[in-house]
Amino acid sequence: MDVLIVGAGLSGLVAARRLQSAGRGVRVLEARSRVGGRMLSSTSANGSVIDLGGQWGGASHHRFAALLDELALERFASHYGDRGVFHWRGSRVEAPLAKDFASSHLFFKPESLGLTAAELEAFEDLQREFSTLVAQVDPHQPWRTPNAEQLDRVTVAQWAERHTPIPLARLPLEWLCRVGGSGGFEPWEASILHLAWTQAVAPQTESPEAWLVRGGAGAVAQRLASALEAQAPGCLRLNRPVQAIVQDSHGVCLVDSSGEQHHAASAIVAIPPPLRLAIRFEPPLSAALSALLQRSPMGAMIKILAIYARPFWREQGLNGLGSGDLPFLELTADSGPPEGQPAVLAGFIAGERALRLGAMPALQRRQLVIDDLVAYWGPEAAKPLELVEHNWNKEPWSGGAFTSFLIPGTWTGPARLAAANHGRVIWAGSEVSPRWPGYFEGAIEAGERAAATALSELPAN
Repeated sequence: MDVLIVGAGLSGLVAARRLQSAGRGVRVLEARSRVGGRMLSSTSANGSVIDLGGQWGGASHHRFAALLDELALERFASHYGDRGVFHWRGSRVEAPLAKDFASSHLFFKPESLGLTAAELEAFEDLQREFSTLVAQVDPHQPWRTPNAEQLDRVTVAQWAERHTPIPLARLPLEWLCRVGGSGGFEPWEASILHLAWTQAVAPQTESPEAWLVRGGAGAVAQRLASALEAQAPGCLRLNRPVQAIVQDSHGVCLVDSSGEQHHAASAIVAIPPPLRLAIRFEPPLSAALSALLQRSPMGAMIKILAIYARPFWREQGLNGLGSGDLPFLELTADSGPPEGQPAVLAGFIAGERALRLGAMPALQRRQLVIDDLVAYWGPEAAKPLELVEHNWNKEPWSGGAFTSFLIPGTWTGPARLAAANHGRVIWAGSEVSPRWPGYFEGAIEAGERAAATALSELPAN
């Protein structure tokens, strides 16, 4: 083999595809019994295809869109017409969406939410302060941001509370922590520098949830894997967690859980950062890199798919987008196609709420989710044909979702000291992308970059 790849998620599969198309021999070792990682579709009881993992593409996700075209997969626009629902302290408001996220309060026109003058002013002031901070962040080297060390020691919660005592004004920043595309963490678990960095490299203002994949995003991974196997049968090995990576001046040797050794010139490791700590490296990782991985936990996330006989919310002039301060579901979104079948509301439970709900008995979890769905969408939401729950923190080879986050002090500490790669070991995975980390777009870019690096270090064919 020329290159060994650890992980058959989207990033690893893209890297393998790029190398294979360049005429190089690749082997992909995947710990799971399936491909796709956090790109996972399933078939519901009524035959509908649903996405248990990531599902959206964005307005500026050009790599993802191009890959779908190459794989002959269709897209359809997210259903954002009509009005959504905002819940705050027991009050339910149906409101139109703003033209863009930057001018919105959690997607809604602020003036339509019945805010007091003080709340509206506090919200606008805080958003302006945060936008100014985002514009100052160095996306490639956040530690070079003005006042970086101070910003990296202050949590999102502390920073917001210093600027305003009004909870409603702070809600959008808390939402970005828990449910934004780089989310899954609480506002007291990460620094304001980290949150500002997420919006500098993966901005919610660029509509990252603009469209979906017809037939489910999981089809992307399946088609990539099939194409790899068709060209080189046996190049994809499932149920092969890698336990050790040994490298010297001649190449790398990977040892999987069966004890089999795999040799190549280099290796691409395309798994979430915390999972790298389960691999024994020789020579060992640098102290800075080990510290960085230890300080990069995965977000906590449970995804809910409520499947109905019909999209009754659309019939009421509602678009399925709900947000606010309900006990568990901080976001719901219509993830059905324009024709309305399957009729699906996707929901997300994040951070400590996900950990709390995940510890409850199944019937109690179901009832609490139903309660929130009814609060958003009315009595008809109480009787889904099927209610699917997928707890990503129970996935041992993911550890959580959507992505990892850095705890306070990490950007200005070990992150700026850690080398980009580890000798002949090249990092991939969505988290290492310089643009759109935590999204499919970032996974594709990271895989392409890793493959380009490996090709540049190989002798000519």
